[in-house]
Amino acid sequence: MTALVAALGFVPMALATGTGAEVQRPLATVVIGGLASATVLTLLVLPALYVRFGKAKASFPSAPRGHVVAWTDTPTP
Repeated sequence: MTALVAALGFVPMALATGTGAEVQRPLATVVIGGLASATVLTLLVLPALYVRFGKAKASFPSAPRGHVVAWTDTPTP
């Protein structure tokens, strides 16, 4: 959401045609592209890398659905 608002803030700069637009437009385009690519990488690529290269899941004691597993320091008999 933050990246979207930041990118939308640069849209007028990217569409500028007035004085200084030859400097503003490329800068705004790069910033918008960077925000979009960083968002895609964070939301899609990074989780995929965790799934692919992450360690095996830790084994937790299983309980039937609806039951709560209590974690204690001492083992129960």
